[in-house]
Amino acid sequence: MADPAQQPPDDVTMTFGGTATMLLRIGGFTLLTDPNFLHRGQRARLGYGLRAKRLTEPALQPTQLPALDGILLSHMHGDHWDRIATRSLPKDTPVVTTPEAARCLADRGFTGTSDLRAWQTHEFTRGPATLRITSVPGVHGPGPLARVLPQVMGSVVELVRGGEVSWRGYISGDTLYRPALGEVLERCGPLDVLIPHLGGTKALGITVTMDARQGADLVELLRPPVTVPVHYDDYDRFRSPLGDFVAEVGRRELPGELRTAQRGETVSLRA
Repeated sequence: MADPAQQPPDDVTMTFGGTATMLLRIGGFTLLTDPNFLHRGQRARLGYGLRAKRLTEPALQPTQLPALDGILLSHMHGDHWDRIATRSLPKDTPVVTTPEAARCLADRGFTGTSDLRAWQTHEFTRGPATLRITSVPGVHGPGPLARVLPQVMGSVVELVRGGEVSWRGYISGDTLYRPALGEVLERCGPLDVLIPHLGGTKALGITVTMDARQGADLVELLRPPVTVPVHYDDYDRFRSPLGDFVAEVGRRELPGELRTAQRGETVSLRA
């Protein structure tokens, strides 16, 4: 993998590891999202006796990771933070996540957690640059199901130089579509990229992540110049494949470029 120190100062790329695991190079900063290193055939624990079987091989493993500025964790589910992550990632790595997930990680020996509530921010600073992360509320399960699913957050990630935002992306996390997500634009401003978690995941027969239609609704709502979908085919509980989302976006003739990434591929997150 390329050394981030060798990248142009405002370059932004994503290496896709599968599920919602991404290695983000944002200027001179390096973030890992939702670390899921389980192999094909292994099962992720979802709680309440529920499990999900992995159907694909991950493209990233802990031994392949560069030095990290931090980890961004949308919520505590076994397909977003697994037993390999607990065993292998350095316990002092900064982790930006929900209050619930921060407590779970503290119980597992992680000492650098930052728990964000809705619209709170956390900043990493390196020289004249700041990487700012803002927690965006999400709805993982509708109605009563919300009480048995973990807290979830999306994240607006911004590269700031000289007090000005030079790049802004929104990672949805495992949320369902809600019109209130338009508040991302009202509070933070226009996006350079949208990274939606898709898959139409089913739990107890109920959809708990965006399917193709809901993902397209979010693109229509936020109108980003670039959309890079993740979280769509790695587990047997995913019911809405990437092709359905691509077709729905095309059918509606939605604005912006749809930029898909294969596992292991590195793509630019700039328009």
